Amino acid sequence: MSGAPLLTPLAERMRPKSLDEFVGQGHLVGRDKLLGRLIERRSLPSLLLWGPPGTGKTTLARILATLSGAHFVFFSAVLSGVKDIRRIVDEAKELREREGAQTVLFVDEIHRFNKAQQDGFLPHVESGLLILIGATTENPSFNVIAPLLSRCRVLVLSPLAEEELEQVIERALHDQERGLGRWGLILEEAARRHLTRMADGDARVALNCLEIAASLAEPDGEGRPRITLAAVEEALQRRSLRYDKTGEEHYNLISALHKSLRDSDPDGALYWLARMLAAGEEPLYVARRLIRFASEDVGNADPQALALALHGRDAYHTLGSPEGELALAQVAIYLATAPKSNAIYRAYNQVLHDIRETGSLEVPLHIRNAPTRLMKGLGYGQGYQYAHDHEDGLVTQEHLPPELAGRRYYQPTNRGYEAVVKDRLTKWREILRQRAGKDEKG
Repeated sequence: MSGAPLLTPLAERMRPKSLDEFVGQGHLVGRDKLLGRLIERRSLPSLLLWGPPGTGKTTLARILATLSGAHFVFFSAVLSGVKDIRRIVDEAKELREREGAQTVLFVDEIHRFNKAQQDGFLPHVESGLLILIGATTENPSFNVIAPLLSRCRVLVLSPLAEEELEQVIERALHDQERGLGRWGLILEEAARRHLTRMADGDARVALNCLEIAASLAEPDGEGRPRITLAAVEEALQRRSLRYDKTGEEHYNLISALHKSLRDSDPDGALYWLARMLAAGEEPLYVARRLIRFASEDVGNADPQALALALHGRDAYHTLGSPEGELALAQVAIYLATAPKSNAIYRAYNQVLHDIRETGSLEVPLHIRNAPTRLMKGLGYGQGYQYAHDHEDGLVTQEHLPPELAGRRYYQPTNRGYEAVVKDRLTKWREILRQRAGKDEKG
């Protein structure tokens, strides 16, 4: 490929210098969002930016410092120590006295500091001498001391979506000064899809790989350097499996996983789970589907299924790949071998159908809240029976609107724990039936 290579890595050259260039985190930097309003008021609090690598934590801190007019100091928990903190504090005091300027201290990987080191920031954050912006890939609840945590606003950054990664890649391909625009590169569509998928929400990974792949580009028939799928695979050192997160193959594989789980086939479920992950599917998407399955197809036949699915997601979030993928495999096998029931799914859909058909029906007076004398006078809460005051904790009162009285939405199966639920409901209803019969005779 022609053209002299630049010494600074592409990811660093393409680091956004303004919010207009910043991609992703629309929930924080979008129009009328929190950070935008703070910048407008030039009132920047101490912050903890929590998110995966390559989501813009350092970049966002630099931009915020610039827009707030503060002096920016980069501080690495890996490379710096307590002596450096003292030096920064002295410089911040001098800068405030001389120019009246504030200092933004950006602490990268703040979770790597021990308690004593974190304590060193406290007095200077409290006094307002330093505006602390800490970056962490770990949950700050467990890795940042409570006094410091209480003085910072925690902002959660998300992995970049594929569309956002494509924006980052396109800008790098066409930027003439900081990017690769001078070389007129063509990035093949298959290569683009594989790159955005394998970057897994990390802009730095995407740009580093793009830079390597660009160096492997070969001229096409028109003499233009072309980045092929093979070049991206070589740069990533990972082969592309046939898969498209937004196309037919995506839906084919998730359907195969879901049906294997529903049909109680742990081997099929494990295979399709691994196929999706090996092809670059977002593991947390798979985790969300497993959670959904736990409610939709297992339900109360095994109430622990939902808890285990949630724990599996949290385990992956803590460990990441590849270690965390084993937790997802555990969940899949558990769900496949659990007793199945879609009674909750059917009941909920029936409720939604009736709501659409009947609209906003009034809450029966006897189960309304009556916090004021006026509301009591209007009959709110009148005739309500407090279950704990009655035998067996059971009462004969209707909780549905009169138009739907007597409906039975939830029909438990005879499978797993739901059989216990069904037996319990049957006994309760028989007790209430007999009690109602006695009341009528009495």
